Amino acid sequence: MTDPHTLQKQTLLEQLADVLQNQSADNDDSLELREIVARMVQESRSWDDDLHAELVRVFGASLGGRYAQVFSGGFPSAYRARFPVAEALADIEQIQSIAVSTDVPMRFYQPRDSSETGFHFKLYSEGQPVVLSDVIPILENLGMRVLGEHPYRVRRRDGETFGVSDFTVELHARCRDADLDAARPLIQGAFREIWNGFAENDDFNQLVMLCNLGWREVALLRAYARYMKQLRFGFSQPFIAETLARHPGITSMLVAFFQKRFDPRLQGRKKGRVSAGKVEAEILDALEAVASLDDDRILRRFFVLIRATLRTSYFQRQEDGGFRSYLSLKLDPSSIPDIPRPRPKFEIFVYSPRIEGVHLRSGPVARGGLRWSDRIEDYRTEILGLVKAQQVKNSVIVPAGAKGGFVVKQPPQDGSREALREEGVACYQTFIRGLLDITDNLEDGRVVPPESVVRYDGDDTYLVVAADKGTATFSDIANTLAAEYGFWLGDAFASGGSEGYDHKKMGITARGAWESVKRHFLEKGTGTQADEFTVVGIGDMAGDVFGNGMLLSERIRLVGAFNHQHIFIDPQPDTGASFRERQRLFNLPGSTWADYDTQLISDGGGVFARSMKSIPVSPEMRRMLGTKARTLPPAELISALLRAPVDMLWNGGIGTYVKAPFESHEDVGDKANDALRIDSNQLRCKVLGEGGNLGVTQRARIDFARLGGSANSDFIDNAGGVDCSDHEVNIKILLNDLVHRQRMTLRERNGMLRAMTPEVADLVLRNNYRQAMALSLAQNTAVASADQYERLMRRLETEGKLDRGLEFLPSDEELQVRRERGAGLTRPELAVLVSYAKIELKQALVAAPIVHDPRFNAALHSAFPASLLAAFPEAVGAHPLRAEISATQIANDLVNRMGITWFDRIRSATGADAGRIAAAYLISLRVHDVDAHWEAIEALDGKVSADVQAELFADAIRLVTRSTSWLLQNRRQALDPVSCIDHYRAPLADVLASKERLESVIPASRWQESYAEYCKQKVPEDLSAWCASAESRYWLMDMIEISRQLGQDLGSVAWVYFRLGESLNLTWLDRQMRAFRAIGHWQVLATIHYRDELDHQLRNLTLSVFSEPVEGDGTPVERLDAWRDDKQALLGRWQRMLSDMQSASDVDCAVFSVAHGMLRELAAKAG
Repeated sequence: MTDPHTLQKQTLLEQLADVLQNQSADNDDSLELREIVARMVQESRSWDDDLHAELVRVFGASLGGRYAQVFSGGFPSAYRARFPVAEALADIEQIQSIAVSTDVPMRFYQPRDSSETGFHFKLYSEGQPVVLSDVIPILENLGMRVLGEHPYRVRRRDGETFGVSDFTVELHARCRDADLDAARPLIQGAFREIWNGFAENDDFNQLVMLCNLGWREVALLRAYARYMKQLRFGFSQPFIAETLARHPGITSMLVAFFQKRFDPRLQGRKKGRVSAGKVEAEILDALEAVASLDDDRILRRFFVLIRATLRTSYFQRQEDGGFRSYLSLKLDPSSIPDIPRPRPKFEIFVYSPRIEGVHLRSGPVARGGLRWSDRIEDYRTEILGLVKAQQVKNSVIVPAGAKGGFVVKQPPQDGSREALREEGVACYQTFIRGLLDITDNLEDGRVVPPESVVRYDGDDTYLVVAADKGTATFSDIANTLAAEYGFWLGDAFASGGSEGYDHKKMGITARGAWESVKRHFLEKGTGTQADEFTVVGIGDMAGDVFGNGMLLSERIRLVGAFNHQHIFIDPQPDTGASFRERQRLFNLPGSTWADYDTQLISDGGGVFARSMKSIPVSPEMRRMLGTKARTLPPAELISALLRAPVDMLWNGGIGTYVKAPFESHEDVGDKANDALRIDSNQLRCKVLGEGGNLGVTQRARIDFARLGGSANSDFIDNAGGVDCSDHEVNIKILLNDLVHRQRMTLRERNGMLRAMTPEVADLVLRNNYRQAMALSLAQNTAVASADQYERLMRRLETEGKLDRGLEFLPSDEELQVRRERGAGLTRPELAVLVSYAKIELKQALVAAPIVHDPRFNAALHSAFPASLLAAFPEAVGAHPLRAEISATQIANDLVNRMGITWFDRIRSATGADAGRIAAAYLISLRVHDVDAHWEAIEALDGKVSADVQAELFADAIRLVTRSTSWLLQNRRQALDPVSCIDHYRAPLADVLASKERLESVIPASRWQESYAEYCKQKVPEDLSAWCASAESRYWLMDMIEISRQLGQDLGSVAWVYFRLGESLNLTWLDRQMRAFRAIGHWQVLATIHYRDELDHQLRNLTLSVFSEPVEGDGTPVERLDAWRDDKQALLGRWQRMLSDMQSASDVDCAVFSVAHGMLRELAAKAG
């Protein structure tokens, strides 16, 4: 029954409304109006008095009195007419709870009038009552439909006003069976968080009422659903939410399963583990009863993702006791079926209403940049493509590939650059926190797991990030957060900060890419520092890679370039003047092509805005571009520039501008440049210089190379930047520990970092040079054959380490077609294999004892500047990443110099493991003084032809190959570098002391012809002798063993060894083995074995000669004559068999086998 007191007030209000409506505006002395107002005042005083009394009673005299004073007269008459004083008390409590201006508390209540239908609640806001249109979408998603609303304004005595909005709602049909008593507090909490932006407003919120879930539990499910979207799961977010709503029981079990797995309070208890298993079984049983296939797929995907989760920050609290406003999930991608390839090793997904992001890592020690992505729908696809490239790019450095990216979900409404940057920085900070929250720390070498995080993986302490697109200036922000967390890496966490190596100042990325450019041009007979060459560029002089790159030679003739604003064309540039102008623009902060002095541009050229409708094409431009068009839209003019017949296309910008003819623009995934992009068969440049990433698709590079163009790949060309950052991180790890142990101050550390800049640059550029050279050597059949590359690809694919389709490497069928055409792998394809070879070898070496063996410290030392080694040698030896650094240095050096398939071939031939092969390789380098001579060959760039230089390298490779195999076979238990070097180095060096000494040991017939040819090609005499005699000197290792064993001088042993080889025509047999085209892997192994066996038999034969009893002084001549006399019958058989072999039309493995049998008989019957 309605309260009569309330009815009386309503009647008074109605009378007042009627009177005021009938009175004129100036008739304010109406008696009737005054009487009604007086009665209203009296009623109001009565309600306020009741409020005062009730406030004092409930809150006490002090607080209640203050509340009464503050709110006295503050409630409007319409409110007082509708609600009793008891309601006002509850409303005052809610108003006083508003902490910030945006806060909107919610409170359900039961109206006094039981005849009122629906459910009732109030919303409280600072200032005006909430706007109905803002509220309705939230309520709809929470499962309610608005039936009515009454807004009221409450004014406090301090002048502050508040809105109280009274709502009447009904529940959606699906929610009418919900337990509203249990759901009310959950709905109240959810509404408040949604309104304040801490939770998203979408269809998932109906789960609050349907499943009695809190807003954070709903946010958890939403986060997993958002991650599904990035995995291209195939169902819309509303449909996923509806599926959860259709199965509230399973939805609740999924949340319970997550809680059982990750709530720290439940861990370590057997009961907790059992209950987690029980929930898992219940979920699987419940899924069997789901009728819809789509529903089953969605619900099962939630289950799979929860089970694939390794860590989460869900249960972490902040200092104030509240939960974090974002969520981090670390996942194991290998446990997620149908996940887009390639599958990273680890993945962290960070979710909040403001930001989403992923961080993908290829291994436990991995590194890569974090980018601010604008691809909100598929940012993970973008990051996955980048991490794939990063993985092969990082083959040159210690960490494996990693990449991260985040999107700003709520950009500022005003759209200003400052506001957007501010929001971007805030989101970046959240992303970094999300990564650090669930990453292990190190304290004095001890692993410290993060608080309130249950771990289903091993220790994971290495988290290193870097700048990328949109985050170029954010490294200091990341390092500040790392310091806040006390993260062990300090400012090594994010390279390139204020106390790091500035890539633009160093020009390191461009300089590294220029090593590839120089190699391409040298192989075409052009010297980039001496000969003029034409260039079209992508970028502008303010950019790091473009600007630095276009200043690396004064002989560049830049005929055209473009960026996002302008098109620059200079058909006939003055080489010197244009270089100086580019230099001026590079030094001018924020310069664009519009700042270029047009007086210096040749006739017919100019700077044109890309906003122009069309651009006139002068006769000079037409000749330069090879076009007949007299005007072109900007996009078509840029396409014409890309097709221009120039020496080089230099990419120093952002975007993808060249695709293969069979690729679509959609395949490329760079919609902004669809109108500009050309096909690779339209390129008329000779060289691609890829200082920037992704300017050309991999398929386009391959096609360009097959058509005769010179290209590597972006991850080879621009590896200098990532390599420099890795050096910075590794150096900082070492120096930061010294600062921590008070062996140096932070100021001293920073000074040392700056002082080492040139040394670091030299280390990086050496890697770039050798990696580019490795691709040139890879194309040399003397280093590896097409069959060997094919076998390597097939093995890697069989072992699950390579996906040829993903890397655009040719199938077996395609390889067969190329073989028939006499074509092999292109440089871009070989670039991929170089990286995979290094990655595999690195991974094998990290677990090998050699990386901890101080006898092989030279590999570790080669990664650090000499000044650092001199100052802190023991700190270098104790580096936390010693194993990884050593493995990386050995793998890089071995693959760069010996070739892509070398390790694979040596392992197959000898059966040795990675550590022993590496040890034998490193010993061979020292024994034969390879490093010094290799560098001497490198110094011949531009002084001898590229073909001659390649032959010199091939000589060195053959020497190291045979020497490594010999050591693995003959010193199985004693691969000690010290003893091996002491044993072999001096005698081998003595042979090379002079040309005369060389002739006295090794017959001139074996090396003189090559030596003369090298000298003719202007190779220095000492180097010519070293290379020409390289393969013969390998046999000296056998001779040294014999001389030591028998006490004979090396000259005598060598004389017998070589004369035996010649008289038995073993040199002919060796040549046949080398020339034999083995078919298949087993014939290759057999041929290698036969060559090694031939050496072994020649050694035994030499021993047998010295074992033969002789009269007189026993000179080598006498000994050999005596041996021949003794073996006349056997030697006769050998000569007849050799004659038959030489006359045979086909010499194969069967012939080799018979020959070896006869040689064994000769050696066995000796003595």
